Amino acid sequence: MATPEITAPKTLGKVRPHQTQNEALLFEKSSPGKRAYKLPPLDVPAVDPAALLGATRRDASAELPELSEIELIRHFTRLSTWNYAIDLGMYPLGSCTMKYNPRVNEYVARIAGLAEAHPYRPESLAQGILEVIDLLQRCLIEITGMDAITLQPAAGAHGEFTGILLVRAWHESQGNARKKILIPDSAHGTNPATAAICGYAVENLKSNAEGGIDLEALARQVDEETAALMLTNPSTIGVFESQIAQIAEILHAKGALLYMDGANMNALVGKARPGDFGVDVMHLNLHKTFSTPHGGGGPGSGPVACKAFLEPFLPTPILVRAPQAPGAPSIPRTSAEWVGDHESNPAPLAWNYDRPHSVGRVRAFYGNTGMFIRALAYILANGPDGLRQTTEDAVLNANYIRAKLEDVYELPYKTASMHEVVFSDKRQAALGVKTGDIAKRLIDYGFHPYTVSFPMIVHGALMIEPTESESLEELDLFIAAMRAIAREVEETPDLVKTAPHSTRVSRLDEVQAARKPILRWRPAV
Repeated sequence: MATPEITAPKTLGKVRPHQTQNEALLFEKSSPGKRAYKLPPLDVPAVDPAALLGATRRDASAELPELSEIELIRHFTRLSTWNYAIDLGMYPLGSCTMKYNPRVNEYVARIAGLAEAHPYRPESLAQGILEVIDLLQRCLIEITGMDAITLQPAAGAHGEFTGILLVRAWHESQGNARKKILIPDSAHGTNPATAAICGYAVENLKSNAEGGIDLEALARQVDEETAALMLTNPSTIGVFESQIAQIAEILHAKGALLYMDGANMNALVGKARPGDFGVDVMHLNLHKTFSTPHGGGGPGSGPVACKAFLEPFLPTPILVRAPQAPGAPSIPRTSAEWVGDHESNPAPLAWNYDRPHSVGRVRAFYGNTGMFIRALAYILANGPDGLRQTTEDAVLNANYIRAKLEDVYELPYKTASMHEVVFSDKRQAALGVKTGDIAKRLIDYGFHPYTVSFPMIVHGALMIEPTESESLEELDLFIAAMRAIAREVEETPDLVKTAPHSTRVSRLDEVQAARKPILRWRPAV
């Protein structure tokens, strides 16, 4: 199927269509006396607030905005139409894995008995949600090939922190905490910060010409002071470490551990298990791989899975099957077992706090339960074959984009791509156009920009990850837009260097925006 041509958006004049709905703040739209509601007359005696509240009453008005109901509705509806979302189009953000979140996930997460379960309810009344957590843990252990897991960490970076705490605790138990952690130049940017926060010195490991680990360099750098290697696999340039087993052997021979940043598990699920190729501890990002919403500073989840020798150090508490007291009624394990009495029912689930070697609690309560429910719904809806298919589709989509664009954008690493492809702006930069310019011009074509200037191992990087969510039609539209921009760079470069042209606010002075932000924006007169 041929890639469709796309018509370039026109450069708009001073007055843009969107500016007919430039939105003032609610405080600016406010008029005294307006109300969005009307209450019936009092049917009880009125009370003077001053007499009732006394000295606790505020002296001045709260100065809240006063508007009619339709003004409120239109204000928030207009604002909602300004947002770009996965429901509107593709997010080609490399490394972020911005995939579609199926609506069934949201439905099950809102089931009253699950959504309203208080973390302090007695375990005897929480067996349902504990079964959800237990089943998710067993699924993730099977998917990763590890032996044990905690769901407590609240995000990927928090998972890294927890995983490296396990590394430190284990080395300390062996009598030597060690001093440094090796981190490849193709790793995620949070890795060095994690190592430093956990008290380690960070030592960089340069990639080879294929974008992978140089085994000889690794062997030279690993010594008795090396605690672990933090490896992103596949790496941030979308390359799978084909020599991963040898990497693990080199580390283990010197008593060091292999930590895997599992942010890119979307390229491995159902195809390869980290536990099988030598990984000792890893984190997962439920939002990246198992279709829970991106946290945005809110409800993320970064489970940490490990091999059995690290299990004693997992955060407290852990979920266990509690032995039943003699004569106590058995608690059914599945919904089918509620019908009829089965003497073979397993023991109920309970939290075990008796963990003398644990690194301690790393999160309030037990983790973000709503994310667990969504992730389990996604896993069960797909099943083993479906999860494998999503992986294959994600890799296929990335390689389709690679094949369609590598004649117009530089491909610095020719190694086979996995779930994402990283181009550089080398050809366009020779004409004065940088990766940030191309990304801003992409907005005019209706697409969210790709990841700009990362990974830093690629100068002027264009990092693209379509995920498995995108159809051939959407991919072809994106490819056509990228090819059209490549033509514009050659024919009308100023059009690209001054983009975007179709947004409410045109190109900002990014240096000034960072140093002197204007937090209240008003339309130009």
